[in-house]
Amino acid sequence: MELIQWAISPWGRTVPIHIAWSLIWIAAIAAFCFMIVHALYLIIVKPPKRFAESKAEASAAGIPERVPRHTLAARLFHWIMAASMFTLLITAFLPKAGIDFNWVVYHWIAGCVLTVSILFHIVHASFFLDFWSIWPDKTDLIDARNRTLRFFGKDAPLPRKFAKYPLENKLYHGAVMIAGLAVIVTGLFMMKRVQTGLFVRNPYLFSDMTWGMMYVLHGLAGVGFIALTIMHVYMGVRPEKFPITKSMIFGWMSRDFYLEEHDRGRWAVQAQSTPPAQQGYSASDGD
Repeated sequence: MELIQWAISPWGRTVPIHIAWSLIWIAAIAAFCFMIVHALYLIIVKPPKRFAESKAEASAAGIPERVPRHTLAARLFHWIMAASMFTLLITAFLPKAGIDFNWVVYHWIAGCVLTVSILFHIVHASFFLDFWSIWPDKTDLIDARNRTLRFFGKDAPLPRKFAKYPLENKLYHGAVMIAGLAVIVTGLFMMKRVQTGLFVRNPYLFSDMTWGMMYVLHGLAGVGFIALTIMHVYMGVRPEKFPITKSMIFGWMSRDFYLEEHDRGRWAVQAQSTPPAQQGYSASDGD
């Protein structure tokens, strides 16, 4: 099976035009296979529970009942990005399924919304949030090694509780970042080939070969987002992960979940300085 579809240019050259659309099904099947394997892993292996502090210890340490996790700005960015991404996927691939509509306009508008939201996120995360909290560190790698050894029956220390973001979240963020940059950069150039009102149309900006490779890269990243989106939704609705999803809606997670899943030494939460009855909730901590 070929991954790329080719065509003959007016000058007789063989050039790529886009990806093979069968990759859509491959991406979807791969995502569903991940879901099945992950669910079986949790049923069969049953990862060990990590030690959680008692409520009395947490209260003495000043940890609030509602632990702030995401600011309002971060939550708005997430849902705007999600809406634009779903719009991009729907407008890109429904026409390939035989549903015909004026998809180009909606597609490039959603692409512009995605681009602006990503630019905002880069500035917001770099200057107003803990920029390094989403990047893997040495502790993540050591813990991943220990978890792998224990999976294969080897002696290894129990896994530590997580920082603000588990390694899996950090790796997913990296994959989304790579795919996102690919679709944004190629998509902005591809807008020169259609009438948008934002750029002067110039389909001769690049050679046929360059345009073709750009369409292939754009398509590969788009197909990758099919698998990434399915896996993200799956993880977000799982019962043990739903408190994290809830925090992306309300901005906070419960103290019990924080103590069970997160290491206070790796993700420090601002201590509660006033009694709960007098304290107003603030989402100033976290991203």
